[in-house]
Amino acid sequence: MDALVPLIIALLVLLLVLVVLARTVRIVPQARAGIVERLGRYSRTLNAGLSILVPFVDKLKPLIDLREQVVSFPPQPVITEDNLVVSIDTVIFFQVTDAKAATYEIANYIQGIEQLTVTTLRNVVGGMDLEQALTSREEINLQLRGVLDEATGKWGVRVNRVEIKAIDPPASVQDSMEKQMRAEREKRATILTAEGFKQSQILTAEGEKQSAILRAEGEAQAAIVRADGEAQAIQRVFQAIHDGDPDPRLLAYQYLQQLPHIAQGASNKIWVIPAELSGAMGALATAFTERADGGGPAQPG
Repeated sequence: MDALVPLIIALLVLLLVLVVLARTVRIVPQARAGIVERLGRYSRTLNAGLSILVPFVDKLKPLIDLREQVVSFPPQPVITEDNLVVSIDTVIFFQVTDAKAATYEIANYIQGIEQLTVTTLRNVVGGMDLEQALTSREEINLQLRGVLDEATGKWGVRVNRVEIKAIDPPASVQDSMEKQMRAEREKRATILTAEGFKQSQILTAEGEKQSAILRAEGEAQAAIVRADGEAQAIQRVFQAIHDGDPDPRLLAYQYLQQLPHIAQGASNKIWVIPAELSGAMGALATAFTERADGGGPAQPG
């Protein structure tokens, strides 16, 4: 029994040494910071690495994360200028820059940021109507960040970004907005259809105009060519007759041969005898009289 007493004392001393070492040697991970209090008062800030504390005199408070953190707050009801309640969901990106201030200047800096965000949102969005609130997210983000960064600076916290994830108006307003958007889409579709039909009609009219112009020009060119051809034909016939020097009796005989062709046709119900017929007949009678007398030219045949 006496032999166990020294062993128990040795074990107690070893345990005490281990406890003292555990409270003396502290290792702070990277991107962390620790606040050391000596006899209840702030002593120093421990950065990453190995640190030595005075056991039972120095106390290390919970480590503070110095990395950028992302906090998503639950949706908050906000009343707009036109008395509509919208639900706004926000995300805050912040970083602790001063571990001492974050520990002693505010009890809970995350809760403080949340409450400050809600208050600032109600002030900013309360001065806008619903349409402005839905279309001015960037402006709201900038105002929120400015107010939060100024207020959280003394807490040792820097707000890097503020993002609004969603702005949800009431269900009745959403239904009205959907109907309005549907009406706007139908209106734009109707306008586009009318514009398309108008352009189609204009292009069709332009095409018909160009076609009529080209057709008229073609007909004019064809008429000119035909007229030139007929003029050349008449000129050649006239020249041939002039070169042949026919006498009046031959012309009278040819005239009488063409009379049956003039009378042909289903629509020729009445045939008017030309005035030149008596002259042609007289010329033929003179030709036959001269032949009977033996002194005239032979009958053309």
